[in-house]
Amino acid sequence: MPLVSTSSPGGANPAREVEVSPERLDAWIGGFLERHGGDRGGESRPREILAPDGTCAHLHYFDHDPLGVILVRRGGYAVARVKGGRLVLHKVGTRYVQSRTAAGGWSQQRFARRRDNQADELVTAVADHAARILIDLASPTEETGEIPVGGVAPGPGLIVGGDRQLVSHVLSDRRLAALRDLPRRALYDLGDPNRAVLETAIKRGSSVRITLSQPVPR
Repeated sequence: MPLVSTSSPGGANPAREVEVSPERLDAWIGGFLERHGGDRGGESRPREILAPDGTCAHLHYFDHDPLGVILVRRGGYAVARVKGGRLVLHKVGTRYVQSRTAAGGWSQQRFARRRDNQADELVTAVADHAARILIDLASPTEETGEIPVGGVAPGPGLIVGGDRQLVSHVLSDRRLAALRDLPRRALYDLGDPNRAVLETAIKRGSSVRITLSQPVPR
């Protein structure tokens, strides 16, 4: 369960963020209420729980289906299509993009051009795979196969991760224009993509993100 701290305005206690898998959410909420008191108000999918001691939990769901996944770093990439929590299509690969150098002069310029070319080739390769694997993902005719919550189907979503700039370059490809407006969950703390990292991204991308904040001590 990844956990991070985030700053809070006005010098308040830092907020914490946890990621909880959907199947563990009820158990997590039960534990939260045991520790802090209060109740969930009869909601099956609460968006906010405010405990009597002032602790507040904000729940952010990402239960979109199907899901597209685009992960890219200098060391490799992963592109996948997920439906019902299962991989339908995927491609994982490696591409070498050199790191920056401290050399100067002509050597540095030549190195920079080579590095830029390698990055361009990586972006093109990932965009090619995304255009093939994620074709029609954003189509409104895509069937989710799930019973809509509250009568509204969540529809498709996109998980991205790795290097923020490289992901942005991939999504700028005109063939992927339909993906840009999809609900998106970003995981820019992931390592170089491989099969294990891809599976982690799918699990974390589908989790419920919970932001916890506590009252400021007097």
